[in-house]
Amino acid sequence: MPELPDVEGFRRVLAEHAGDRIRSVEVHDAGVLRGVSGQRLGRALRGHRFEEPRRWGKWLVAPAEGPVLIFHFGMTGSLSWHPAGEPEHRHDRVVWRLDGGELRFRDMRKLQGVRLARDERDAERLLAGLGPDALEVSRDDLAGLLAERRGRLKTALTDQSVIAGLGNLLADEICWRARIAPLRPARDLGEGEVRALHRAMRDVLRSSVKAERVPPRRTWLTGARDVPEGACPRCGTPLSRRRSSGRTTVWCRTCQPG
Repeated sequence: MPELPDVEGFRRVLAEHAGDRIRSVEVHDAGVLRGVSGQRLGRALRGHRFEEPRRWGKWLVAPAEGPVLIFHFGMTGSLSWHPAGEPEHRHDRVVWRLDGGELRFRDMRKLQGVRLARDERDAERLLAGLGPDALEVSRDDLAGLLAERRGRLKTALTDQSVIAGLGNLLADEICWRARIAPLRPARDLGEGEVRALHRAMRDVLRSSVKAERVPPRRTWLTGARDVPEGACPRCGTPLSRRRSSGRTTVWCRTCQPG
């Protein structure tokens, strides 16, 4: 599932074509459009130029000289650049034809998709429910956000209205780095634990953004979580797993007591 680092990679793809004119928009599957028809999408964008895009959590915001495209990549979405005439993938749902090539929104499961805001103010309204971006949140802000939560730490970290950008893999990795059990009550963390959690979040995100994904490295929890009978990369304890709200939480009972 695309998380903050993946979406930052998609932002970079789009940023390389800021200033390019949109010659046409081809919608192969309107099932990925949210609140806009394929015809209206094409009319609103044709002839416009992409401006510098920005990311907010897992959302990609792409102004285009007035109207604003908003992408959410759900479980399987991506945005990629292709030379004109390159054969399309069967899951390429929307294609923006620019000078010299095409931007393609590809998505197998179609759980989220593409929105169109009239202008920047409308885009801000659509994204108003998001918490601060995980790369930007300060330690003090993190402490305040967690202190207000009654549920578990993992639930708070993956709630986009609390902190925008963290998903299942990142939340587990951050908790493991900070040596804090993900099922602990969020508001019970002490000052030192919040400090460790913020430092882990900053370090994990910076490394992941460089890789444009959450990397499955041998020294990371992500490198062991999908291994049958996987063990903690730090201490060798067999990893614990628990299914909650449709997601698998992975942690080490030795390194993350509680």
